[in-house]
Formats: sequence, C-alpha cells, structure tokens
Amino acid sequence: MSGSVSGSVLAIDAGNSKTDVALVAADGTVVAAARGGGFQPPAVGVETAVDVLESAVREVFAAAGAAGAAGAFGADHVSACLANADLPVEEQQLAAALNARGWGASVTVRNDTFAILRAGVAEPRGVAVVCGAGINCVGMRPDGRTARFPAIGRISGDWGGGWGLAEEALWHAARAEDGRGGPTSLARTLPAHFGLPSMYALIEALHLSRIDELRRHELTPVLFATAAEGDAVARAIVDRLAEEVVAMASVALTRLDLLEEETPVLLGGSVLAAGHPQLDDAVRALLATRAPKAVPRVVSVRPVLGAALLGLDHVGASAGALERVRGYYEGSSSPTPPLPESPGSAGHVAR
Repeated sequence: MSGSVSGSVLAIDAGNSKTDVALVAADGTVVAAARGGGFQPPAVGVETAVDVLESAVREVFAAAGAAGAAGAFGADHVSACLANADLPVEEQQLAAALNARGWGASVTVRNDTFAILRAGVAEPRGVAVVCGAGINCVGMRPDGRTARFPAIGRISGDWGGGWGLAEEALWHAARAEDGRGGPTSLARTLPAHFGLPSMYALIEALHLSRIDELRRHELTPVLFATAAEGDAVARAIVDRLAEEVVAMASVALTRLDLLEEETPVLLGGSVLAAGHPQLDDAVRALLATRAPKAVPRVVSVRPVLGAALLGLDHVGASAGALERVRGYYEGSSSPTPPLPESPGSAGHVAR
C-alpha cells in the first residue's frame, strides 16, 4: 500500500442495518465520512459483507481527495467495530479479510459493542451494555484488559433485546388467550398493533408469513406501552430485562476489578436509549444495590465515534485529537443523513 496518511485512522462501525465510516487525521479532524449498507457476514459470507464496507470506504477516500485504484491509498490504522464479531476467532477472521483490502497499514477488529463503550467515556475504562435487537455487554480498562460475553443468543445464556422481548410477549399473550396462562392485556395490544382481532389471528399471520418476520420487532414498543399502562405480565417482562442488564454489567465490573471503583456503565442500543421510565428506574435501582459505585448513563452519539477514538488510542494521538473528534460527533453536525434504524445491536442480530 502506498500513499497512506501518517497517523490517520479509518474508523468503521458496522451493524447489520448500516455502516458508518470516517477518515480521521492524526489531529482528530474528521477528513471525510460516509454511510453504507448493513454488515451481515453470517447471511452473505465474509467477503461479500466486506464488499459492502469497501463501497463506503472508497467513498470516504474519494471524498478525501484520494481517488484511485484500490489499494493505492490508505490510513495508518483501521479501527473496525463490527457486528457479528462476537468471538475472538471471528475477530481474527474479519481482521484478515480487512487487512487483505489494503485500507490501512494495520487493522484492529472488535465487536461493535466496544464502539458504544469507547464513545461514552473519556478514557478506555468502563462497561457498556447494549440492548437493541439482542443484548451484549463489554468492559475495558486502559491497561488493555477486557471483559466480554459470547452474546450469540440462548445457547450462550443470553436473554433480552428487542427480539427476545417480542418473543416473550407473544408467548404470554398466546397462553393468556387460550387459557394456559394468566390474563394479560398483551393478548389484545399485540394483535391490535397489526389491525388483527386476536392472538390466534396474529399467530396465523406470523406463521404463514402474511406479516414479515422482521416486523416482529415492532411489538417491543407495544410491550413497553402495555407495561406503562400497568399490565402485570408486561411489567414483569420489563423488570426481567432490567435484571439481565444489571447482571451483565455487574459481572463485567467484577471481572475487571472495577466493582469497588467509581466506573461508568454505558447504556446503548434502541431499547436502552428509548427512555422507558420503568426500565430506566429499575436498572438504576438494581445497580445502586449491586454496584453502588457504578455511574450509569445513556450513550446516544454515533458509535463510529468510539471506533475513531479506539483507533486514535492505538496510534498514540494527543488528548487534543481525542477532544477534537469527540466534538465533531457530539456537535450538531452529522457527517451523513440518518437512515431508518433496525432494532438495536448485540450479537448476531440487527442493530
């Protein structure tokens, strides 16, 4: 590779629904940015998924005045935070695929939850829990120690996230309607969302694909609305999610020996960033009991900021550079127009 910019970082944050890419100079200036499509290696294969990234990367390099043949230009370091990089072996595989594209002199691949974490802290120290379509948690310390979970789904002990909540709500509503379970307003509110008269009609529509499977995530806000109206079953599901969030955060804090230190716990993803009062209050109350020194706060800034900061950490950028790129993303100007969101991030699910 030739023509790389000294000390520059190519930051990539890729979820199943969208990808953000930015070229950041060594002084923290965002030289160019672009948004691309979703990153779905489990569905399309690694090389095809990386092709999607390359489209946005080429756009960034071209906007930076670096148009030319593939591989003729690159950054000093590529910092990629990618969905579906849940296991170290997957990170290694994806790093090799990105390195082969010649976008930078070096490449680091992390799970995309690390981007949420780094975006929300002044130094690489803290814990992040992301709850979108799925749920995940990571923690890190400045000395390089990390804590993480496989976050692949039920086989790795996970419960929660938008898809899990919708599934749980459907389960309780179906049993309420046919008499196997106790009463819940979910038996009415879930089918009503799709203009259907009963859970039986909703079950049939989902089973026969009259309603696209991807639309199941629309039931998660219905669950929270039903809980807010006082339904006991819906409220119990929300409380269980709070338990899961705090369980992951507490374990990560313990693994990193941070349970007894004041430590930020960042909450991200579409479910945790939505501002549901019952969930927010329960998470904070449980943290106050189990991790009293944890400082919870919601991260709503674009996660590509975290990828950029991790890259600048890697190249030894100055504090001023870190502040400059943070100011860019936390300011009012966005590098690209927003796209419609799929349900949040974590594990092998859409973000």
